[in-house]
Amino acid sequence: MSRERVNQICASYAGATASDPTTELDSWKVGGKMFACFGDRIDGVCLKTDSVETAQMLIDAGAGTKAPYFHKSWVLVSMTSDAEELRHRIAVSYDIIFKSLTKKVQAALTGS
Repeated sequence: MSRERVNQICASYAGATASDPTTELDSWKVGGKMFACFGDRIDGVCLKTDSVETAQMLIDAGAGTKAPYFHKSWVLVSMTSDAEELRHRIAVSYDIIFKSLTKKVQAALTGS
């Protein structure tokens, strides 16, 4: 999957905003909290999981690797992974972060 396609997927989520602190790194946030990060020096997308155990299970299963510089609950999913798996992992990461936001912030982001 291309960097542009990952940006399109991330942009499709309610309240998702791109944050580019450098020219080499794309990060996506919802409610000011990051749910996806990737760039020129990383062969994949760093994504949040619900726990260290889930991240380790994905690593053990070969679905991801340890995300460099991130907490152990994050994984790095390769851009060459199955497109549906990568889409799914992005969606899960977004949902985890979105659900951690207050109900008030969630409502403001979704317009409800």
